[in-house]
Amino acid sequence: MATTKKPAAAAKKPAAKKTTAKKAAPKQPQHIGLVKNDSWLEPFEDAIRGRHDHALWKLNQLTKNGKQKLTDFASGHFYFGLHKLSRGWVFREWAPNATDIYLIGDFNNWQEDEHYRCKRIEGTGNWELRLRDKDLKHGQLYKMKVKWNGGEGERIPAWCRRVVQDDDTKIFSAQVWNPAVPYVWKKTGFKPKKNPLLIYECHIGMSQDAEKVGTYTEFKDNVLPRIAKDGYNAIQIMAIQEHPYYGSFGYHVSSFFAPSSRFGTPEELKALIDEAHRLGIAVIMDIVHSHAVKNEVEGLGNLCGDPNQFFYPGERHEHPAWDSLCFDYGKDEVVHFLLSNCRYWLGEFHFDGFRFDGVTSMLYYSHGLGEAFGGYGDYFNGHEDDNAICYLTLANKLIHEENPNAITIAEEVSGMPGLAAKFEDGGFGFDYRMAMNIPDYWIKTIKEQPDENWKPSSIFWEVKNRRPDEKTISYCESHDQALVGDKTIIFRLIDADMYWHFAKKDVNGVAERGIALHKMIRLVTAAAINGGYLNFMGNEFGHPEWIDFPREGNGWSYKYARRQWNLVDNKDLCYHWLGDFDREMLKVIKSQKNFQKTPVQEIWHNDSDQILAFMRGDLVFVFNFSPTQSFTDYGFLVPTGSYDVVLNTDSKDFGGNGFADDTMTHLTNFDPLYVQDHKEWLKLYIPARSAVVLKKN
Repeated sequence: MATTKKPAAAAKKPAAKKTTAKKAAPKQPQHIGLVKNDSWLEPFEDAIRGRHDHALWKLNQLTKNGKQKLTDFASGHFYFGLHKLSRGWVFREWAPNATDIYLIGDFNNWQEDEHYRCKRIEGTGNWELRLRDKDLKHGQLYKMKVKWNGGEGERIPAWCRRVVQDDDTKIFSAQVWNPAVPYVWKKTGFKPKKNPLLIYECHIGMSQDAEKVGTYTEFKDNVLPRIAKDGYNAIQIMAIQEHPYYGSFGYHVSSFFAPSSRFGTPEELKALIDEAHRLGIAVIMDIVHSHAVKNEVEGLGNLCGDPNQFFYPGERHEHPAWDSLCFDYGKDEVVHFLLSNCRYWLGEFHFDGFRFDGVTSMLYYSHGLGEAFGGYGDYFNGHEDDNAICYLTLANKLIHEENPNAITIAEEVSGMPGLAAKFEDGGFGFDYRMAMNIPDYWIKTIKEQPDENWKPSSIFWEVKNRRPDEKTISYCESHDQALVGDKTIIFRLIDADMYWHFAKKDVNGVAERGIALHKMIRLVTAAAINGGYLNFMGNEFGHPEWIDFPREGNGWSYKYARRQWNLVDNKDLCYHWLGDFDREMLKVIKSQKNFQKTPVQEIWHNDSDQILAFMRGDLVFVFNFSPTQSFTDYGFLVPTGSYDVVLNTDSKDFGGNGFADDTMTHLTNFDPLYVQDHKEWLKLYIPARSAVVLKKN
């Protein structure tokens, strides 16, 4: 351990009597916050500090040792790309390997023209073109014609904000976008509600009943009111950044600054976000900075003859599982591009934050493929990409500098410690991480365990399995479980019987079981959150179809790339029972102030009976997972008082049997043994395969 020299004055202390002298206690090491919160991380503190110091070093470098803000560095979108000036236009691009760049478009018959020839800015890799007002008009199409030693090609500019696809040729082009009347925001100063954060994950294109690509406007008019009525306070929108292939679900991005034009105009996206804010709904963007599409004409794959301009060279260039390219987070120019991208979406479109996709892939040289992550040593064994870790840390710093109320969520499966811990504590600075263990657990349980083997102790442990210093977004299923090749929870529970036995007059035992468990699985997951809860569009009411985007294998059909709202609206079908339950469940959760911060206190579990009970604030949650055994006067020790039922999965309103009388007030029964604990017995009738929530008066 390093020692410090004493100041000179300290050397001339008066001698103390030996009889009273005491040895100073050895100083305890000052652990970084992440290690303070988890002593098991102590052997890896040097690695944690190393990452933290790396981020601080890079932060100081990019901010000129604190002389400017990180937002000042992340301002590339104000400089690069095509911009309308008070007089004329300016176009700029970072293309260090280019020898010549022309703008070509329908304004010059797509031919090289000296008037539209860019000039390299001396001493840089940047190119610039200044034009007159009349040289470009709103709506015109254009590309770059880039030349380099040994080749040339047409390219869409990396920083362009509008890309459109020709309906006939299917060719993508950049588009001059300068509407005569810019969008005027109606709702400003919006602050997301995070107590708790209730997220509705959605996709604009597949959000309509019709077999087609839905639009921003249709989503605003038709879907947002449903989400608000259902009680969600945030939406997480997929596939915003432009992507050439619709079926990629938006995860093979080509133009990082362009909102997908297949859903409408930038102004229509702004109107959607504006209306969401008016309704009290935060808008989170599913941002993809983990990789990029390989396309060269549409994307960044070979912008100016250097395939490694944005991406790692050699073996790390391509993602082995995703058929995509991996960003080089060690390059300042790439960090500049990506950080500017974060700031752009926050500022230009008023997004309230981001769910970062594919974080696991970014963290490790292996992308996390084939790794078990069985212990803490697996996170600190030298196979981590420190450049990516630094970028993610800086991204969180930037986002919260730009908007202190912003929300950042990490989609990460390996369990990397510190992901959603504070930067000051040695963490990455995300506000939340996805609790990806929970959907995996439910799938495994439904697939492999008969109902009589479901163990409440295992269920309770899994829905609470998280680091105490990191908030999570819990969920039963996301879009991942709805894609072709997988199955939603409702489809795993009921399968083909959904097609024949989901009319109320023809419900069979399989459907009854599925309806009951669908509600219970959601309730126990949502009831145990420590940050937020997420549902994918339509799954709240048990949408019956998987998601399959138009492709050659299905005849380019949109039949399975839509949401059938008509099903939940039809009161003759069972779907509305599940939708109604979901709405009431969220209402109950929001009835407890700061529910997500309220301690989860176990009351009782018995794996033989398949009973679980726990308390949060004034709410008592009781589950009977047994498929056959109902219980009368089943007792729990709870705080003395009276309790009313506020939600029952077995209610006839939600497709249950209605066996219990939920109108009665339940009074606790005195027991002299527990007087000092201020507890008494709450005795309940708990039907098989049901759950009930009670509120203390």
